[in-house]
Amino acid sequence: MFDDVTRKRRRVLPGFGLTLGVTLLYLSLLVLLPLAGLVLKAASLSWAEFRAAAATPRALAAYRLSFGASFVAALVNAVFGLVVAWVLVRYRFPGRRLVEALVDLPFALPTAVAGITLTTLLARNGWLGKPLHALGVDVAFTPLGIVVALTFIGLPFVVRTVQPVLEEMEPDMEEASACLGASRWRTLTAVVLPQLGPALLTGFTLAFARATGEYGSIVFISGNMPMRTEIAPLLIATKLEEYDYAGAAAVATVMLGVSFVLLLAIGRLQRWSGATHRAA
Repeated sequence: MFDDVTRKRRRVLPGFGLTLGVTLLYLSLLVLLPLAGLVLKAASLSWAEFRAAAATPRALAAYRLSFGASFVAALVNAVFGLVVAWVLVRYRFPGRRLVEALVDLPFALPTAVAGITLTTLLARNGWLGKPLHALGVDVAFTPLGIVVALTFIGLPFVVRTVQPVLEEMEPDMEEASACLGASRWRTLTAVVLPQLGPALLTGFTLAFARATGEYGSIVFISGNMPMRTEIAPLLIATKLEEYDYAGAAAVATVMLGVSFVLLLAIGRLQRWSGATHRAA
């Protein structure tokens, strides 16, 4: 009798069958169908045609730049995003709310506005670009500029992923480690980072995934020079403008496949890190 009442109470809201059906329908319409259309369009090409469209020197250079710059930007964000999250959680200081707002700014700022702003600041005659150019460092219209843009748009993903975990961590463990004679570096590597590992990997993954598909903030600062500063999303857009839909689908399919494999590998690493932390 009690079990029946409990089941009825649990069924006040829609049950598993309905919610699962809505979930599958929603994901199918928004994710699976567009991706299936992309793959089918690429599958209409023969292997020789697919290779000719997706494995040209220009395309390979775009892949290397897109994934390489995305990885570097995500790695930079993993390091400095952790520092920013640590400061926001562990300290109270004047202007903290302003810093919180600045962290979320890339979420709200249109990517095209971010690209124009960064280009204006970092061009050779810009406020920051001029003194850097005098030192022999050019940022705008170089791969370095692409990394800067991707770092800018990816920072919030790391900070907002790590921050809740830091808020749940009690400072007592860090103080106990210090009382036992551990150095700051030892406390960081042996006490703090093992607990933050899964969250940090999640933030890195989100920042990397966001960066690989970024277009708006890069198209202005990169200069769009083939073989040098042309990213894969821009190459896809160029092929679409040339009405080369099959070629665009081929390049997009390669991006999709590589991104899926990388995200799958990082996901397995996340699960391994989480299992290791729980076992410890």
